[in-house]
Amino acid sequence: MSISLNPQAVVFARHLIQEGKIKNDEGHWGQHNPNSAAENAFLEKHELEEYANWHLGLDTSKGENTKGRYKFPYGDFKTVHRDGLIAAKERAAQQGYHDIEKAADELLKRLEA
Repeated sequence: MSISLNPQAVVFARHLIQEGKIKNDEGHWGQHNPNSAAENAFLEKHELEEYANWHLGLDTSKGENTKGRYKFPYGDFKTVHRDGLIAAKERAAQQGYHDIEKAADELLKRLEA
């Protein structure tokens, strides 16, 4: 499998949760997940490394300097979303990425504590 856990994103998410930068929303992640325009606007002002921090998965089959390299988003570039972590956990479980599933679950437990 070419998708693996992005450890720097896990550390970043833990920090955000500790700082209280969370949304304990109960909606559907599709309502909060940044669309392509929001992603591009973020990248106009930030480095790709910062963009990577918002994604729990890293697809090494994609180019290093592409958005497509980063999978399993969990936030809106400002806060960690509860429904984003749930969506990442569920998709990772369905696709067999157990390290990402486990990380999303651990982050979800921290957010809900």
